[in-house]
Amino acid sequence: MDQGRLAGPLSMAVANLCRGLQRQVSARTAAGFAQVTRRLAAPLQVAVAGRIKSGKSTLVNALIGRRVAPTDVGECTRLVTRFQYGTVDRIEVVFTSGHKQVLPFAADGTIPADLGGVAIADVSHIEAYLTNAVLDGMTVIDTPGLGSVDAASVSRTEELLGAARQDEGADELDDISRNAVAGAEAVLYVVTQGIRADDQQALAAFTAATASHGAGPVNAIAVLNKVDTIAPESVPGAGNDVWKAASILAEKQAALLKPRVADVLPVNGLIAESAESGAFTSADAESLRQLSELDDPALETMLVAADIFTSWDCEVPVGVRSRLLERLDVYGVRRAIEAIRAEPEITAGVLRRLLLEASGLAAVRARLNVVFAARADGIKAAAALASVTALAYASGDPAERQRVHDAIEVLLAKPEAHQLRLLEALTLVVAGAVDLPEDLAEEVLRVGSNADIDAQLGMPGGTRQDLAAHALERAGWWRSFASFGATPAQSRVAHVVHRAYFLIWQQLRPQ
Repeated sequence: MDQGRLAGPLSMAVANLCRGLQRQVSARTAAGFAQVTRRLAAPLQVAVAGRIKSGKSTLVNALIGRRVAPTDVGECTRLVTRFQYGTVDRIEVVFTSGHKQVLPFAADGTIPADLGGVAIADVSHIEAYLTNAVLDGMTVIDTPGLGSVDAASVSRTEELLGAARQDEGADELDDISRNAVAGAEAVLYVVTQGIRADDQQALAAFTAATASHGAGPVNAIAVLNKVDTIAPESVPGAGNDVWKAASILAEKQAALLKPRVADVLPVNGLIAESAESGAFTSADAESLRQLSELDDPALETMLVAADIFTSWDCEVPVGVRSRLLERLDVYGVRRAIEAIRAEPEITAGVLRRLLLEASGLAAVRARLNVVFAARADGIKAAAALASVTALAYASGDPAERQRVHDAIEVLLAKPEAHQLRLLEALTLVVAGAVDLPEDLAEEVLRVGSNADIDAQLGMPGGTRQDLAAHALERAGWWRSFASFGATPAQSRVAHVVHRAYFLIWQQLRPQ
């Protein structure tokens, strides 16, 4: 195992626990522990999930910074595709039998739409190894989508979210053991304007499947994609501003999906993909410049709808306009023309950056960093401990199960492992297993779901002295609540929250 690739001290501690236990358990359980340590050394596994035609693959391309995931319907879009870092770009088809076959890239650099005669029923998933640096710290998993007419495609997505996918290196495991160490560790869920029942069911299934991993807002966020399709007049308070309408709608969706996700962020995946992947070119900028020179009545008429934009008689060729729609859609074309008219000498590079900013991708990346990257050590370590527990339970040996339980308790008793206790408490509250008053539940979510101390304390911009005083005050309050006002279940959570505040105070107090 590559020790340098472990996410942090918690992952290292769990890896050491696995190695120490391997000699004390059965060969089957030991094989499972070996697979857990391999996953600990791998980047965080983030699944991009959602309904079909929600723009998942487009968003994947934007996040990777390369147009490689196929967005048109084809055989490959019916399979789970794992995008991970590699020193050489290559695509591998992984069969259910375990063997692999190299698949050449399509002429445009994407994964080909079909598998070249391979029976899709015999395929487990696709592995895409890319040299893109963003994948060095996070494996992005593109899923077929929910709501598909193809039941097998839906099943593949559900299995991924439900931790039933086979991992490389797990061939020596039985089905029960393999399922214990597979599946996504975090999810980026893509929605469009309306939240449907199967969206909520999918998120609930993911939380249930990863409940003992510390699931909930700590490892799930959602994005409201295709914001350009929102009619601003249909959203009270939006005026005629599409982005404001999207922000308002995203806030409502966040309230609806809470506490399954940490946040819902608006994004235009198509514009983000075009601007970030290099699909938007200097030639596109020049075409937009020509369009900006049209008189207002003609331009406004063209921008009413896509079919009018391409059929209107003007000097810019129809094929060029069709390409602009494929890259930016009508909303992006309008934003680009507004930028050109405001600054006629704008360069193609600056215009591309303005479009990227208008897409909302930067906010999504920032939230990914806060929710996933900054907490990857805790998420991966908690997921690994859940897998270790599941493997011990699957063994059927009470003595082995107790031996593993005792080792985990020793690990969790260490102060540096408190984050895992906090994730566990957060899961209990999110899942409704421990009932707390709404204000206290909100506090547990805040403390457990944020990486920055001021955000944990709900005091953004607070001075170090004020933060320390507040942390000590809340530590005392939760200790009193645990001792005098709580039920036994609430008391367990309260003691964990008290300890979290106390550790924060220790970090902030004057030395």
